[in-house]
Amino acid sequence: MANFSAFSAVDLARLIATKAVSPVEVTQAALDHAEETQATLNAFFHLMPQEALNAAKRAEKAVLQDENLGLLHGVPFSAKDLIAVAGAPYASGSKAMAQNRASVDAPSVERAKAAGAILIGKTTTSEFGCKPVGDSPLTGITRNPFNLAKSPGGSSAGAAASVAAGITPFALGTDGGGSIRIPASFCGLAGIKAQFGRVPVWPTSATPTLAHVGPMARTMQDAAMLLTAIAGYDERDPASVSEAVPDFLGALKANPSGLRIAFSPTLGYARPDPSVVAVVENSARIFESLGCTVERVDAVFDRDPADLWTAEFYAGVGTRLRSIVENDRDLLDPAVATILESALAQEMRDYYEKVFARYALRDRVRTFFQKYDILLSPVAPVSSIDTGKDIPDHLLDRNLVSWVFYTYPFNLTGQPALTIPAGTDADGMPIGIQLVGRALREVDIIAAAAAFERARPASANPFPIRPRAS
Repeated sequence: MANFSAFSAVDLARLIATKAVSPVEVTQAALDHAEETQATLNAFFHLMPQEALNAAKRAEKAVLQDENLGLLHGVPFSAKDLIAVAGAPYASGSKAMAQNRASVDAPSVERAKAAGAILIGKTTTSEFGCKPVGDSPLTGITRNPFNLAKSPGGSSAGAAASVAAGITPFALGTDGGGSIRIPASFCGLAGIKAQFGRVPVWPTSATPTLAHVGPMARTMQDAAMLLTAIAGYDERDPASVSEAVPDFLGALKANPSGLRIAFSPTLGYARPDPSVVAVVENSARIFESLGCTVERVDAVFDRDPADLWTAEFYAGVGTRLRSIVENDRDLLDPAVATILESALAQEMRDYYEKVFARYALRDRVRTFFQKYDILLSPVAPVSSIDTGKDIPDHLLDRNLVSWVFYTYPFNLTGQPALTIPAGTDADGMPIGIQLVGRALREVDIIAAAAAFERARPASANPFPIRPRAS
């Protein structure tokens, strides 16, 4: 069986369309690679070999009959276990939901399939997306292919690990506080959280004012291609953006010269490692060489908005799981159960004070972006975290997500944000940068990221085809 691990989605789609390779061959190779690495990476919660091969055979027939082919025709992908796939387990990484099955495809899955992509399975997540690391009571520990002693990040853990290992060229993840961007950074990937509502989220998320679905890939081109396929209005999501989908693929070729970039190493409150700061500072210089105007801004926020995010995110999950938290706590990850109990103990007045503080925050950020097109920052304060840990040892004063510092503010605001690999630490672990755009302006951050990728080829993911031990 041929090895397609190093092929991009763009290359695979072209080879399939020109009949150089078969969708069946490509899909079988992806399934084989998933099974071969499961014992080491543990990237998948549920594989769908028969469904995938049946879809691949239909895709092959369409090619042979010279039918009009979709943008993603014959290219394998995966979907995170927080995303509904009709007939497949829908457990959200939890023992409490282990028997749950979805009756419908989420719009993102539905659209990827309609564009010709082949779903091979569902990837692992931390329980209900509550942690930015890769373990859950249901699926155990998912590992980083760059170093099996490290977490791939989370909560889109399996999606990141599988793409970094070359199982599929791209995957669908979710992001309620950084769950696409954090694992993308830790695994050397591009990951896009588009404008809130750009990609419809349905069935309704437990965190409906924060949740996004988006692409994770090894290149910006692949990520933009998957985003193009899944974006667009859907009446089932009341927050769905109704305007026409921007030309994400065209943005890949746009010249970023003239874009105004605010560079902030800490946002005003974060505590990043020196290796992370060095990579982001070097990235700022690269953007200057591309013709962007770069200005250092030490304090984007007057205070850390972690309490606003925590109140909203964990209250939503906690409300969904109240009966389990109160009656079957032992089924839950102990760290998750503890923080959900705290969220459920909030008084109504205190909760709504934070809701209104969130809207004030959004307005302040809107004003900030009147001066800048893009905010450049780290994605996380560290390049990696050991498996089995929820929080880095030197940040134990933070909670399960607030130790990341950089990603959750932009779930509160809903702005588009992406991650692109930008360097490595001394141990060879990837370090990504975050680009945040103005509302509805994904094209700006995609143009900047694609130009950055071209300007610094070494920043592209050197992904490890074979997982290695630490």
